[in-house]
Amino acid sequence: MATVTSYGATQEVTGSCHILEVDGKKVMIDCGMFQGEEEDKNQGPFGFKASEIDCLLVTHAHLDHVGRIPKLVKEGFAGKIYATVATKDLAYLILLDSAKIMNEDFATKYKKAARKAIEKKIRPPLYGPLDVQATFNMQWINPEYDEYFDICEGVSAVYRNAGHILGAAFIEISYMEDGTSHTIVFSGDIGNNNNIVLSNLQKCEKADVLYVETTYGDRNHKTFDKTLAEFKEVVVKTLKANGNVLIPSFAIERTQELLYILREMYESKELPKCKVFLDSPMATKTTDVYSTYTELLSEGCQENIKENGTVFDFHALVYTETPEASKEINEIAGGTIIIAGSGMCDGGRITRHFKHRIWEKNNAVIFVGYQAVGTLGREIVDGAEWIKIYNEDIIVKASIHTINGFSAHADQEGILQWISKMKNLKKVFLVHGEKESQVHFKEVLKKELNLDAHIVAFEEKIEL
Repeated sequence: MATVTSYGATQEVTGSCHILEVDGKKVMIDCGMFQGEEEDKNQGPFGFKASEIDCLLVTHAHLDHVGRIPKLVKEGFAGKIYATVATKDLAYLILLDSAKIMNEDFATKYKKAARKAIEKKIRPPLYGPLDVQATFNMQWINPEYDEYFDICEGVSAVYRNAGHILGAAFIEISYMEDGTSHTIVFSGDIGNNNNIVLSNLQKCEKADVLYVETTYGDRNHKTFDKTLAEFKEVVVKTLKANGNVLIPSFAIERTQELLYILREMYESKELPKCKVFLDSPMATKTTDVYSTYTELLSEGCQENIKENGTVFDFHALVYTETPEASKEINEIAGGTIIIAGSGMCDGGRITRHFKHRIWEKNNAVIFVGYQAVGTLGREIVDGAEWIKIYNEDIIVKASIHTINGFSAHADQEGILQWISKMKNLKKVFLVHGEKESQVHFKEVLKKELNLDAHIVAFEEKIEL
């Protein structure tokens, strides 16, 4: 009997990690980091022996899907890692950045603790840059979309385009049991079909069992036209008032979408005179990766390349690589758009810009992505009047805007439409979503498609 045990993204949005056991083989799907309120789980034991995992299949390169892979390797995993080539390249950047941030944070905390002689209480980082290098010295296999490959005897898989971020895939795994073929699908994160930078989510034609994300299972996004209009209105209004627009943005996908839109606004003269700062070395490197795999990009991006030889660049755009260049931005009184990480405001350069700008009412903050519970971004979105940055209490007077239509995740309607195309679907398991969202989606799934779903619990072992 095949089974799946989930060690993350259970009634929460982060920490994706599932193990499929079939014919004595253990196939892991993703090994992500917990974020927000759940981040302490990263330090705990896996709940399984890393050395017993035969192989790892990666859906995409977001930290909550790849962030604990170096820990897995440190603890004895020695199997093959499967991922699209774009996912591998992005994961390398993401994990190096993660190691850097964790080690810098550790060094700061250790120094402070040493002054109080309590340095032994400071937990070491999960891994360092050398552990990341060791991870990428492993055997990585890079299947193309729609290319079937064997994982082990009797078990095969295929990656399909998830339309979420560059290289993202949902995975169909097929295996034989009692002379019958079975297919289980792991959605990873599926895309929003806005067709700005990436092509749309691919149809899944057949699945007996589905593990599906439910990040936005309880709501629908605004239409993209309304989303774009709202974004443009905030940007133009703020800039015309000589204010500054602050956009906490994830380095992968969201940043590239914003650059594409701002470039179009600039070329159509909708964008008031300003400077657009991409203040994130990580996002800059990621944008370079996107520019490498242009065959995976949308028709609009392909046209940009044909016309101008570049996908994202335009005259008003400035890349700030060094900390010094980042600090100089805050010497400009007004007329800037600042795109900086981290996307959930739990670190990175955006916090410095908040310190200098969020207390001024002529500025605007635009959130264009999900904010996990326990992050600074979630505090602001939930209406915090004061926030703490660098141990300083700062009042929030800038206008705050949440524009979810940019989300790289499918909304409720999008998930339902995707599931509705699957033939032979018998069992649906809900993961990667907050409990409230999952309860709501379970009810809608039953009402709209007459499918029963199960909300997966942490470390729950399910017989398929």
